[in-house]
Formats: sequence, C-alpha cells, structure tokens
Amino acid sequence: MAVGRDDHAFRQRWFEFLAPISRKWRIILGTSIWILFFGLWELAVLSGWVNTLLVPSPLQVINTLYELFAERGFLMDVGISVARILGSFVVACAIAIPLGVLMGSFKAVESFVNPFVSAWRYLPAPAFIPILLMWFGTGELPKLALLFLGVIFFLITLIMDHTSQVRSELIETAMTLGGQRWQILWTVVVPAVLPSIVTSMRQMLAIAWTYLVIAEIIASTTGIGAMMMRARRFLNTDEIMAGILIIGLLGLAFDVMFRWLQRVLFPYLDQEGHA
Repeated sequence: MAVGRDDHAFRQRWFEFLAPISRKWRIILGTSIWILFFGLWELAVLSGWVNTLLVPSPLQVINTLYELFAERGFLMDVGISVARILGSFVVACAIAIPLGVLMGSFKAVESFVNPFVSAWRYLPAPAFIPILLMWFGTGELPKLALLFLGVIFFLITLIMDHTSQVRSELIETAMTLGGQRWQILWTVVVPAVLPSIVTSMRQMLAIAWTYLVIAEIIASTTGIGAMMMRARRFLNTDEIMAGILIIGLLGLAFDVMFRWLQRVLFPYLDQEGHA
C-alpha cells in the first residue's frame, strides 16, 4: 500500500504545473526521446516498412557521416556553413539590437520604424533569391544576404517587445533620481532587457539554421547545403540525411552554448526561478 502511495506521489510531482525536475532527469528524459526516435527509425528499416533507397538506416547514415569527414573533406563544408551563419547573424544582431531597444524605449521611434519592419517581416526570405542573384551575382553576398533577411526583422520585433515590457517603475525611479535620457537607457533599460535579448538571439539563430540549405542552393559548390544538393542528384539519401543530422547537431550545440552563456551572464535568473 505504501509503495502505491509513493508511486502516486512520484507521478504527481512529475506532472505538477511548472514543477522543476533535477538535472539528472532532464538528461535521462532528453536522451530517451532520441533513443526512441532512432530505435523506431531502425525498426522501420529492418521491418521493411520503408524503402531503404529513400530512408536509409541510422547506422548507414552514421557510417556515411564518418566517410564524409574522414575521406571527403566534409569538415571544410561544415566550417564554411558555420562561418556563413555566424557572419550574417552578427551583422543582423548589430543592427537589430540597438534598433529594437530604441523602438521599445521610445514610442516615436516605434511609430516611425515599426510599419516598415512589420511589412518586411511577412515577406518570405526565399522570395528574394532571384533579386539577390541579380544584385550580387553568385558569390557569397547573396547567401549572406538571404540569411540576414531571414532573421533581422523578426529579431528587431522580439527585442522591441521585450524592451517595451521593462518595468516602468525602474525608469521612473531613475528619472526621479535625476538620470538623463541616454544614461537611463544605457544603465537601466539595457541591463533589464539584456537577458531577454540573449534569449531572442538564441531563438533567431535557430531560424537562421533553417535557411542554411536554401541559402547554399544559390549557385554554391561549398557548404552543407551544397553537399546535400549534390547528393540529391545521385539519390544518395544517406548523405542528405547525414547533412540534416549535422545541421541538427550544430544547431543544438549553439543552443546549448547560448543557454550556458545566459547562466554565466545572468546567474540571478536561476536564483529567482528557485526562490
């Protein structure tokens, strides 16, 4: 009877709203979903439920990935793709962060810029491919421009929304103490919104990765996307799957890096969460 009560209490703790769980269980649960995914994938291949020409087994994809790195210089393609993502994302952040903070802080700036940003936010970035090729040719610029356009307008809007939610009491207190406008912006608003800016950057970096393959279709011979397009011509599905796997792993690595950076820069957020 006591065992039943303990089991019921254990299940209740797991399914309480917003109840924290230990780091050990986070790792166990996060790993379990991937084991289940790859297990079902392998089962589908072994049972003949899928065409192996179109859906190779996970083991074949891993073997192909090893071959790509060990024998075919795939590391260079990965490095080029990462450089494209980071280069375009850094430029987007350099524009979006100050503009988003100004829009969220001053209604006049928001009223002037937001109609323009809002309109561009609804335009699909791939629609710009023909005009980017006409403007910039087939070099690196159209790829970087597409990745840039894919994130900047969403990033501006996210940062603007977060900035506008900074507690008004903080700003009013600083004004009462005689703070100047730009002093308050730099010493009150920016520190208050900075954790949310890092979160927005993490979210939009994930979006940048989703545009990578599209960007590297543009007359490219290098990069993960270019490798996947070459594999498509010869029905090398295992190479395409390997490219998808690498993009997913790189995206996960950057996500983990941003989460670690947020814990290091803003440790008080964890303390508030456990208070």
